[in-house]
Amino acid sequence: MTKFRVGLNPLPWVLTPAGFDLSVPILQGAFAEIATTPFRGIHADPPAGLDAAGYRALLTQHGLTPAPGYFSADATAPPGEVAEAAKRHAAVQAELGNTEVFLATGLTPDRIAHPAIGYGDPHLPKVIDVIGATAEAIKAEGVTPALHPHVGSPIEIEPEIRAVLDAVPSSILSFGPDTGHLAWAGTTPATLMAEYAGRIAAVHLKDVHLDQAQAAKDADANYFDATVHKHTVWTEPGRGDVDLLAAVATLPDTFDGWLIVEVDVPEAETNLKSTQLSARWITKHLGPDVF
Repeated sequence: MTKFRVGLNPLPWVLTPAGFDLSVPILQGAFAEIATTPFRGIHADPPAGLDAAGYRALLTQHGLTPAPGYFSADATAPPGEVAEAAKRHAAVQAELGNTEVFLATGLTPDRIAHPAIGYGDPHLPKVIDVIGATAEAIKAEGVTPALHPHVGSPIEIEPEIRAVLDAVPSSILSFGPDTGHLAWAGTTPATLMAEYAGRIAAVHLKDVHLDQAQAAKDADANYFDATVHKHTVWTEPGRGDVDLLAAVATLPDTFDGWLIVEVDVPEAETNLKSTQLSARWITKHLGPDVF
């Protein structure tokens, strides 16, 4: 019997044309629409001014529950400063009942300008120090940090991912692969996930049009042109080229964490239609009992 659960990141609603909007009115609208689909677990990201109890109440109002959130570490800041911010974030996640959190590094201007190729000098030893200190701070709050590679950040291509996972002990840092970011950056998700399967604590399920990713690379398109303005890298599960089932198949039988569906920029006509398509793919391929 399947032990993992499948949740949803409401990014299509909070990534607005005007920018990232994590306000209560936006979340109210998102949660009301999501509640009409089978998804119940929601990537937990409380807005400023709303504590864990208030955020849980907002979810409960729509019959939804918290699922692992995401902490973005500033790799240019002192490790101690980043660790303190991570500790506060992890404490909120723990209060929400989450036992895992995705840990990434923030996007940088050079990587945004030239995504998915490992552009420029990422100062990887410092990045590793920041990730290690941040992971320890999160772990101290009783939450498992799971490394999340992200295109546009200092940890995007496979050698960088391997370097971090191999440098920071598995007792401190787990793995939280994102199938879309891995594929866009030239990695076969299932291959890398199989190698680090024992460290996977949570997964972002994301699909990619690889021809669009290649076209964006050929044009040296920046991150936003690749994903929003000129190319269509992201799409709903099953509509792209990532072998999502092969990725899921790498998870050990003992895996009981979360798979979070992410569609950063919907290809469907509306956010709700995008989420319905995602739910349909999950139901067909992973079964209705995973929500």
